[in-house]
Amino acid sequence: MTLAADRDFDRASREDRRGVAAEPRRSWASSQPFVVRRTPFNDEVARAQLWNHVAPGYRRRVLALDAVAALAVGVATTIPLYGGGFQSAVLTAVGVAGLLAVIALAGGYETRQMGDGPAEFQALLRAGGWSIVALMTLSYVTKAEISRLLVFGGVPLAIAVAVLGRYVLRRVLHRARADGDAMMRTLVVGDPRDASRVVSDLGRAPYHGYQVTGICVPSLDEVPAATDVPVVGAVADVAQIVSDRAIEVVVVAGGALSGEALRRLSWALDRAGAQLVVVPDIVEVTTPRLTVRPAAGLSLLEVEVGAPRTRLLAKALLDRTAGLVLLMAATPVILGAAAAVRLTSTGSPFYSQKRVGVDGQTFTLWKLRSMYADADARRSALLGDNEGAGVLFKMKRDPRVTPVGRFLRRYSLDELPQLLNVVKGDMSLVGPRPPLAEEVAGYADAVHRRLRVKPGLTGLWQVSGRSDLTWDEAVRLDLRYVDNWSVAMDLMILWKTVRAVLRPSGAY
Repeated sequence: MTLAADRDFDRASREDRRGVAAEPRRSWASSQPFVVRRTPFNDEVARAQLWNHVAPGYRRRVLALDAVAALAVGVATTIPLYGGGFQSAVLTAVGVAGLLAVIALAGGYETRQMGDGPAEFQALLRAGGWSIVALMTLSYVTKAEISRLLVFGGVPLAIAVAVLGRYVLRRVLHRARADGDAMMRTLVVGDPRDASRVVSDLGRAPYHGYQVTGICVPSLDEVPAATDVPVVGAVADVAQIVSDRAIEVVVVAGGALSGEALRRLSWALDRAGAQLVVVPDIVEVTTPRLTVRPAAGLSLLEVEVGAPRTRLLAKALLDRTAGLVLLMAATPVILGAAAAVRLTSTGSPFYSQKRVGVDGQTFTLWKLRSMYADADARRSALLGDNEGAGVLFKMKRDPRVTPVGRFLRRYSLDELPQLLNVVKGDMSLVGPRPPLAEEVAGYADAVHRRLRVKPGLTGLWQVSGRSDLTWDEAVRLDLRYVDNWSVAMDLMILWKTVRAVLRPSGAY
């Protein structure tokens, strides 16, 4: 770096920290960007419940669960194949060690991926795929007789058991985090508006593990009148506050720091042992749409504006195959429910209605009838009692719902005939709810984005509160799904749908 460039570098860093601060300014590029001192926040007792101290034990439990899963499946597959002698014991031991090693290579034991997000489970799936390929290659190269049952049955089963074990362990961790344990002590840096938004978003999801304990604003003469989280300093104080308060994660929101200052802050946090997380100004956009692409010494954040064809094909394949299997499995339930509807009220047991699908195309949606036959005619008389959000019409005690229909709605059984819509291609298993034409006519401009994908039998808002959500919350979740959907997200939502149906709060 030239002398002139170095002066520009220093000037940019100082300008980002020109506000009123609580501490004397220290260079973030120096060998001592902060003063080490004892505070009530950074002694051993205060640190004991933080994630950095809990994570090693959590990783050991995860490793033990994976080993037990591999061992159990190994014993169950090798003994029938090779008997219960020494050969089976050796093969099982090698298999367990090999699978654990492959999981480690796939990133399955990295602390930052454990306990939250899909990366932990994706690492297990990668490890399973790599293991199958490795066994097939070994069999081909060495001409060794490796059982197909072991390759295509044992490995997937071991991964499935490991996924289940980690899921149970994750649920335990999330309950602990709901009580304030195993959290990452977090500092948010930004102007009051951006910082408050990030604090609010992180506070709504404690299972992610971010416990915001303070805010740093650009200057202490710009402190907001009242905040739920205290303002503990200015931007210039960040490194010292990280040391004093045992901060594990620093979240920079908005444009509080420019590129050069962010770079220097990363140097200081390296010495302090804290993570640096930057919240970009683009909202509700997550992976897989975001890609960091280096060019000309810059880190370019590329935003995917449309789903690639391969992902669309994968989603269509999932919808048609899984939808057909589920429809076949649900047919006895549908027929039984239809008989109950027909015997307890007059009219057809099935109800059809025109709905708006992808890009505004209409289709006929099928449901089990849960209301009396004259429900549509009685709706106008009930508009004054509407309890729905936004353009939706909902009533918790809708007099048009039959006793059998109330049971069907409680467990979402009335929606099962929509599996036929999924198989036909009108709907997807996962997506925004299919709206009525009159609802679409009342949409605000941004809400039309919901129509960019096929409507779904279930969706993000259905597993996040169902009818108990406000209209704005439901729209926000639907738009988040439309902007960020993936096959992995669909599988996660389908899994959560089972839990939501078994605990039917918000269904009416």
